[in-house]
Amino acid sequence: MSLKPKKRSLTLRGHRTSVSIEDRFWRTFCEIADERGLAINELAAEIDENRDPMDGGLASAFRDYILRYYQNRADG
Repeated sequence: MSLKPKKRSLTLRGHRTSVSIEDRFWRTFCEIADERGLAINELAAEIDENRDPMDGGLASAFRDYILRYYQNRADG
């Protein structure tokens, strides 16, 4: 498993974009989308809509979302 980010293609609200993210974060992102019954593009759009562009790019928003998702599950 590589720690180097890889470029992944997505469609957000009808527009093609990409996110460069590590394999383990991408797999976890896909698992969360599956758990929530969402397509990966739907979850990506949700994350994008709720992020503050001043806090970083889309990849940072993915990582933050994943961390908060599992922290919330651990908190019960």
